[in-house]
Formats: sequence, structure tokens, C-alpha cells
Amino acid sequence: MPVKRRQLRAFDLKQIAGFSQLIGVDEAGRGALAGPVVAGAVMVTPAFLESRWADENVRRINDSKQLSACERDALWMDFEALMAEGAIHATYGVADVAEIEQCNILGATKLAMRRALEGIYPAQAFAAPPKEPDLFSTPDEVAAYQPKVSARILVDGLPLKHFPYPHLGLVGGDGRSLCIAMASVIAKVTRDRMLTELDGSFPGYGFAQHKGYGTEEHREAVLRLGRCPQHREMFLRKLLATRVDAGQVDFFAD
Repeated sequence: MPVKRRQLRAFDLKQIAGFSQLIGVDEAGRGALAGPVVAGAVMVTPAFLESRWADENVRRINDSKQLSACERDALWMDFEALMAEGAIHATYGVADVAEIEQCNILGATKLAMRRALEGIYPAQAFAAPPKEPDLFSTPDEVAAYQPKVSARILVDGLPLKHFPYPHLGLVGGDGRSLCIAMASVIAKVTRDRMLTELDGSFPGYGFAQHKGYGTEEHREAVLRLGRCPQHREMFLRKLLATRVDAGQVDFFAD
């Protein structure tokens, strides 16, 4: 078993010390040209982290981008079985294209993450922090904070400002924490399935293949067809400015 995979579990065992639960949060689709941004959240317990399943299967879990689609789907099925047994709790939250345009991608990502966490605990379940939520500026401040529920939240990336859940932001967290890596699988599989469905509604763009990311094939399709309602307008302005046929209409445009 690669050392890095073993460290995912060891890291979470350290993070959960003094708490009954550890919640990992990650997103998928933040950098895509089309489709929603989706966040996954996975809650684990010390018993799960010490379990035979975690010991034997940690080698299969990694940042979802490092896994094949078959590997992610197999883990999804395992997570469903673990949820049915009550061993873990996994949820997801979605922010759609309209919300991305309205709130910008960072705001929409926070919205999706908040919705994922609400599937586990409402924000009110955590004690009111001693100061504004965005002022947890150091890991020591987060570590010293004790919520009403005995849970620590780990979020992949930098700490989120103006976020209702006290949390510890971990850059590269999906490669450091087991529960964040599990959340990344939930987010990625959920979003990939959504984009595959969108492929049937908006043919010609190849959503089922590239899942909305800016591949060469996707960019060529946008230049040929124009954008569809699932494209993020602000992400396409530079690309569409290069279109030779300035009079070409967008797919389903009014």
C-alpha cells in the first residue's frame, strides 16, 4: 500500500481526536465551462476509521481526479453500503449555472458546500462562534473552538470567508484526508452523472465525455454551436469573442 494512502487515514485519526465525528467536504466542477458545481460531504467516526473496512480499503481511496470512472463507481457502491449500515453519512449539494452567474464561482461553491453540510447538520447545530465566522483565520483558532455537536469539519482548499460552519481549510486536502477524499468521490460521481444526463438534452457538445470541462473538443463545439443554457456565460466570454461568425446565434437563445 502506498505510504500516501496510509497517511490519509492516519491524518483523520489525528484530526478526530477529541471529537465524535469528522466531516470532510470537497467540490467538483469549479473549473468547468458548463454545468453546476457540486459539493460532497462525508461524516466518519473513530469507529469507522479504526474499522476493518477502512484498514483494507484506504488504498483504493484518493483524490477523485486520480481515480478512474470505474474505481469511483465501485467506491460509490461501497459508500452506499456503508451508509445503509450507519457506518458513514454522505451527502451532496448543488449550485446551478444561474447561481454561478449570480454569485460568481466562489460564492456558488460555498453555496453547494453549505447545502451538502446541511444534509448532515444544520448550521444552527453548531454553537455561535465567539466572533464572525470568517474570522477563524488560523488552524489554532479552529482547533480551540468547540461546537455544540462534537464534530470537526475539514474543507478542501483555503478557509472560506463568511461561511456559517466553523471549519479547517486544507489546501490539497483531498490528498491528505480520508474523509475529504471520500467527499471528492461523492462530488465527482454525482456531477458526472448530471453532465451525462445533460448530454441528452443538449446534444453536440459532448457533455457525457468531457463533463463540461474546457477540452479542445468542447471549445470547438461551443465555437460551432454557440453556448447552451448550461454554459457559464462569464467563463465563455473570451472564447466566444474569437468566433468568426459574429451573427451566429446561441443554442436556445431568446
